[in-house]
Amino acid sequence: MADKNLQFLDVPRHDPEKVAVEQRIHEFKEIYAQFDAPAASQQAGRCLSCGTPFCEWKCPVHNYIPDWLRLINQGNLFEAAELSHKTNSLPEMCGRICPQDRLCEGACTLNDGLGAVTIGSIEKYITDEALKQGWRPDMSSVVPTGRKVAVVGAGPAGLACADILVRNGVQPVVFDKYQRIGGLLTFGIPPFKLEKEVVETRREIMEGMGVEFRLGVEIGRDISFDRLLAEFDAVFLGMGTYSYVKGGFPGEDLPGVHEALPYLVSNINHELALGNEGEWVNLTGKRVVVLGGGDTGMDCIRTAIRQGAESVTCTYRRDEKNMPGSRRDYKNSKEEGAEFFFNRQPIEIIGTDKVEGVRVVETRLGPPGPRGRRVAEPIPGTEQVIPADAVIVAFGFNPSPAKWFDDFGIAVHRNGRVRVSPDKTKPFQTTHEKVFAGGDMVRGSDLVVTAVFEGREAARGILGYLGLTV
Repeated sequence: MADKNLQFLDVPRHDPEKVAVEQRIHEFKEIYAQFDAPAASQQAGRCLSCGTPFCEWKCPVHNYIPDWLRLINQGNLFEAAELSHKTNSLPEMCGRICPQDRLCEGACTLNDGLGAVTIGSIEKYITDEALKQGWRPDMSSVVPTGRKVAVVGAGPAGLACADILVRNGVQPVVFDKYQRIGGLLTFGIPPFKLEKEVVETRREIMEGMGVEFRLGVEIGRDISFDRLLAEFDAVFLGMGTYSYVKGGFPGEDLPGVHEALPYLVSNINHELALGNEGEWVNLTGKRVVVLGGGDTGMDCIRTAIRQGAESVTCTYRRDEKNMPGSRRDYKNSKEEGAEFFFNRQPIEIIGTDKVEGVRVVETRLGPPGPRGRRVAEPIPGTEQVIPADAVIVAFGFNPSPAKWFDDFGIAVHRNGRVRVSPDKTKPFQTTHEKVFAGGDMVRGSDLVVTAVFEGREAARGILGYLGLTV
C-alpha cells in the first residue's frame, strides 16, 4: 500500500484548466475552471503536513491551510468550509485574487522543484462547492448583545469587520456610497479575475447572518458623521485608497491619458450596465501603453486587450524579477498578447492636442533606497518613443482622507494614512476613541487579504472597547 505522506512524489501539481487564449480575450469572464471533488482531494493530498507550516505563516490571515487541505483530502467539505471561515471572511475571493505565488504557495515546502500545493484553487473550491451544496455559516450559538456598530465602506476591510462583529452578537450596519457591496472587489478588479456574482453571493450570505447594508449612502453627504457617533456604539472606517499616484512628467494632462482606477471602474460599470455610457473609456483599435508593473497595471492591460485594442504595451522602470505584480497575471498578460518593456522609465507623454506616444529612458538598478528596493537609475542617451493613442497611468494609489476627519479629531499621517493606536490592547483604534479603521486607508494600497486581516483585527478592537469578549 502506497504511503499517503509520499503522494506528492506520484501526483504532480495540477492547476484547474484555463480557457483558451483565443476565447478568453473576447469575454469578461473568469478564465480558470473549478476543481471537482476528486481533483481537489488528490491535489490536497499532496500536502506534506509540515511540522512548521510555512504556508500558514506566510498567509496574512494565517489560514489553517494544512488542516483544511487534510479535510478536503478526506472528503469533509463542510468542515473545511467552517475552518476556512475561522480565519478568513472572504475565502472564495482570496482564492481567486491573492498572489499565492508570493504568499502561501511561494512558502510551500514543495515549491522547491516539485510544485507547490494548489492552495489558492482549493481555497476557492471549498467555499464555492460548500455553498452550492447548501452550507451556510453556523450562527446558532450567537447571543445578541444589543450593541450596534456602523461600518463605513463595504470593501474587504469593512466586510471582514462586519463578519467578526455579527458572529459576536453585535449588529453591524454597513454604509457604502455605491449601489453594490465590495468596493474595489466589485468596481476595481475586472470580472475575468473575479466575477461579480461571487461578490453578490457573499452579500446574501452576510445578510443571512444578520449584517445590514445601506447602499448608495455617502457619509458626510447623505448622513453626517456625528449622527453615526450618536446612533451607534462604535464606528469602523474602511474607505480604501482612491487618489492615484502621478508620474510628475510633462503630458499627463493630454487627452487620451487615463487614470487606472477610473478606467477600470468605467469598464465594469459598462459590463454591469450600471453607469453612464458617456463615461466609458473604450480603447478598441487603439495603441495602448500602460505605465506601471503592479497588479492594477495588469488589470488595465488585460481589460484593454478584451476591449479590442490594436496593441498593448507595458513599461516598468525595474527588471522583470523586481516587478511587483502577480506572476500569474503577468503570465496571463503575455499569453493574451501584451508586450513588456522592462527597465524603461517614462519621462514624457508626447503629443499636441492628443496623445501620440510615450518618451522613455532605459534604466539600470542602483543601490537600495530608503525602502530597501534598488533604485532605478536612468541611463543617459537611451531615450526612445513608444507610439501610443492612449496611455493608462497605473503607479498606485494614495489614501483619500475625508474632509470631515479633522472635525472629529481623526488624525492622519503626512501621507494621508489614518493613524491608529500602537497599543495591542486597542488594535486599530484611531485618535477618536469611538472610531476604528483598517485596510488600505491605514496601511496604504495593498492586498485584499491584508485588508481582510485588518478589518477582522479592528473588529476585535471594537469588541474590546465595548467590553465584550471575543
